[in-house]
Amino acid sequence: MTLAEVVLVLAWIGVTAYAVLAGADFGAGFWDLTAGGAAQGRSMRHLAEHAIAPVWEANHVWLIYVFVVLWTGFPRPFAAMASTLYIPLTGVAIGVILRGAAFAFRKSIADGEVDLKLERAFGATFAASSVVTPFFLGTVAGAVASGRVPLGNARGDAVRSWVNPTSILGGTLAVATCSFVAAVFLCVEAEREEPALTESLRRKAIGAGLVCGMVASIGVAVLKADSPQLFHGLTHRGLPLVIVSGLSGLAALVLLRRRQFRPARLSGALAVVAIVWGWAAGQYPDILIGSVTIQDGAGARATLMAVTVAVIAGAVVLVPSLLILFRLAQRGTLGGATNRPVSGTGGACM
Repeated sequence: MTLAEVVLVLAWIGVTAYAVLAGADFGAGFWDLTAGGAAQGRSMRHLAEHAIAPVWEANHVWLIYVFVVLWTGFPRPFAAMASTLYIPLTGVAIGVILRGAAFAFRKSIADGEVDLKLERAFGATFAASSVVTPFFLGTVAGAVASGRVPLGNARGDAVRSWVNPTSILGGTLAVATCSFVAAVFLCVEAEREEPALTESLRRKAIGAGLVCGMVASIGVAVLKADSPQLFHGLTHRGLPLVIVSGLSGLAALVLLRRRQFRPARLSGALAVVAIVWGWAAGQYPDILIGSVTIQDGAGARATLMAVTVAVIAGAVVLVPSLLILFRLAQRGTLGGATNRPVSGTGGACM
């Protein structure tokens, strides 16, 4: 493995962590959006807040990490992606900002008629941003994976690069996957904190899993017609990982039917991890399909070495800190997440 490939693998670990952890948080926003009216959806919304509040901001560390590593280690491909895909990337940035602000403000508002209106406005903003943001991220992935981002400053079409069948498929699959992972994770939290919601969340998780399967099945035809190079990579080099993802997703559905929520959570996460790495394997050795390889797009060797050392040194501090944070959240040590607590105590890690 070359030094450039090592740096890209380190970046891809961040992509994987963000897909699973932030994906679950975004998906919680989807279930917030579809929970129903103020009275009907109150328990679901409080459970989601209770689950994500202690750790959700930590998950954005992975997105920042990925951008920094790609920007530093692969400056020309990163510049091409940023300059061509500035519209969806701006959408991602706005979505993350609105989502964070709305979540914090909704949580801090006291009860009252006027405050209820504000709470609903902030809640709608939080929930809508939780859907829009992963959709835009999925369109960015689709643009890169379909070879619509050529090397060079703003050489790709600013609209057609991300408004195309593969990008729409990527955005739809991102939202569906986030919803599935979140519902599976929330089943574990509901079983401990709000048992009355467990059965409803179990049905939602199974339904979201079936939708993911349907979208992925349709995606086979879409990729074959719209992104033949990626399709070839996924059906050859990336095929074992695609199979692992499919089997893990099916296993999660079976475990959900049997109400074995903790194993289902692991299986659901594995399905996401496998498809993310399957995409990487299918696109290899290109970093921008049809435009530049990993080796040709990498920065100077000294820069790659510095990035590698910095990432490893940072991981010594960051990874144990995040594991401790997640562990404390699981134990309920971090305290309640909302100003109107749900049953049970403490926060829970999504």
